[in-house]
Amino acid sequence: MAKKKTKFQLFKRRFVRERQIWLLCIPILIFIAIMQYLPMLGVITAFMNYIPGTSVFKSEWVGLLHFKTFFASPDFPMLMRNTLAIGGLNILFGFPAPIILALLLNEVRSKPFRKFIQSTSYLPYFLSWVVIASITFTLFGNEGIFNEFLLRFGFSDQPISFLGDGGKYYWGIITGLGVWKNVGWNSIIYLSAITSVDPEQYDAGKVDGLGRFKSMWHITLPAIRPTIVVLWILSLGSIFTAGLEAPLLIGNSQTRDYSEVIDTYVFTYGLQLGNYSFATAIELIKSIIAISLVFGANRFTKKVMDTSLY
Repeated sequence: MAKKKTKFQLFKRRFVRERQIWLLCIPILIFIAIMQYLPMLGVITAFMNYIPGTSVFKSEWVGLLHFKTFFASPDFPMLMRNTLAIGGLNILFGFPAPIILALLLNEVRSKPFRKFIQSTSYLPYFLSWVVIASITFTLFGNEGIFNEFLLRFGFSDQPISFLGDGGKYYWGIITGLGVWKNVGWNSIIYLSAITSVDPEQYDAGKVDGLGRFKSMWHITLPAIRPTIVVLWILSLGSIFTAGLEAPLLIGNSQTRDYSEVIDTYVFTYGLQLGNYSFATAIELIKSIIAISLVFGANRFTKKVMDTSLY
């Protein structure tokens, strides 16, 4: 009891000393509580047969029915496979890409060239998926640039249906587009971390005979490892988030077996068919898995690397 009282007294003293800062935080905390946490109460509809326009409290309680329906659905294996495949490929290629770009940009000595590369790599991030979908159809359509190139130089006798043909090219295309869109923007945080590296370490490395590549490997990478680990932990939480806009805009009936993911499934049942309870149940499952992955990865990195989110 004495220990708890001491902690409370320390907190009280600190609160009084920093009361102005705490007062400034109050509006932000209220905003977060109203806009982020209060809507979470709606998760209760996952256990009900909620009908839009009626009171939640008057809805029929069905327990785990929607969860059982989803797991028993014939679409469940396909949805899990596609979501995990796209999410996994996004992490496999999308996570290291900005790290590599940041390391390479750090080695560029020409400032104008470096700024040019940064600007061109940042630009795709600001393009909407509608624009990117239009570019994709222009490039990969049956009469697109890629097919014209393949036909003209004799690599193919007939146009290849990159955006059809059962969807066997879909995962590669969607992963490549995701990397291209986000690599520049995601590299900013790594570039910021690199700037905090002590220049004297590089000078010491030169004295020891380290070249630019070895300096990158033995000095830069270890220095930004905490940043890499934290972002890797957070990225694992998004492995079940394959996105909505890209599959919705680029996918079609021919590619459904490869492009239909949990997000598009929820969109169809939740917003188009109005089955909010079923859609909420699916999103709840996805959220629980994502949180579990983040906590699990955080515990693992804390044990193995002594680096974690908290």
